[in-house]
Amino acid sequence: MKCGVCGAADTRVIDSRVIKDGAEIRRRRHCDACSHRFTTYERSGEAPPVVIKKDGRREPWDREKIMRGVSRACEKRPVPVSRIERLADEAGRALAGLGEAEVSAERIGEWVMAALRDLDEVAYVRFASVYRSFKGLDEFVSEVTEVIGQRQARGETAPEPGDPGPVAGEDGEDGC
Repeated sequence: MKCGVCGAADTRVIDSRVIKDGAEIRRRRHCDACSHRFTTYERSGEAPPVVIKKDGRREPWDREKIMRGVSRACEKRPVPVSRIERLADEAGRALAGLGEAEVSAERIGEWVMAALRDLDEVAYVRFASVYRSFKGLDEFVSEVTEVIGQRQARGETAPEPGDPGPVAGEDGEDGC
């Protein structure tokens, strides 16, 4: 691994740890030439599926797009960053588990919306409004009404104003 500071080709690993349920390896490295220390992360070298967009374009799977979209939906919500990262990781594992070379963007979006519905209802509605391109207030109200109906069907009640709900504080991290 090349040093990012001096460009020396040889660096040595001083610590390795398995993280994210065994899906990644975190390595601390040391450059003998300049004594710079840095961290690298390694993931499995499996070929990610190609995503087929709505307009027919094909592009490689990009975990960071999921992270950006979900993070945007969770802005000012009591959702820890670790939960967003876990959701993106689970999406990647679910896609890899399909064993398909190509997956539609629609299928990925529906999976993310289902995961967000369980994570945070407001974030779900935000994501759905962009993903499904709501044309007006009626579509927005219809989606919110459906979420409320599903909550009532499960016998849950709405959180009290100011109550962050069950997600806040998970893993001891701040929300996004």
